[in-house]
Amino acid sequence: MTASAGDVASTKPYLVRAIYEWCSDQGFTPYLAVSVNDETRVPPAHVRNGEIVLNISPLATHQLVISNEDVRFSARFSGVVENLKVPISQIVAIYAKETGHGMAFDVSKPLGLVTDPQAHQGPDDDDTPPTAPPGLVGVESSPAQKLKAVRSGKATGRPSLRRVK
Repeated sequence: MTASAGDVASTKPYLVRAIYEWCSDQGFTPYLAVSVNDETRVPPAHVRNGEIVLNISPLATHQLVISNEDVRFSARFSGVVENLKVPISQIVAIYAKETGHGMAFDVSKPLGLVTDPQAHQGPDDDDTPPTAPPGLVGVESSPAQKLKAVRSGKATGRPSLRRVK
């Protein structure tokens, strides 16, 4: 008996696991870009603009499980062990830190989760256009554009993924 189109499981968790495995096999560091919502359990102090980027390599995590519903693991943040839970639906991208190769996904993010643009980390985040509506920030590129730039050799610096809808 085959499943109907409505009963078919999402391919997203399978793709996340595949990219994670590929990164690990190649000796790369897998990064997970996440759009934070009420169901996402991450350290709030590290959330910027409603998103967080997590190193999910075996050296950075403990008891990592990537299920069809969520990604769960524990990790240290500023020396404190935190238990994290990321719903699969909130994963924006998974990519290799060293090359930027990976996969980006569409994620709906309510505007209420966008944090204060002044709370950015680092000087590279001063790209907010003066005409931007409150709560919205300018972004240099989408995850898909960033991956394309890395592949073409036009990207510089360390990989970063940010998305504002």
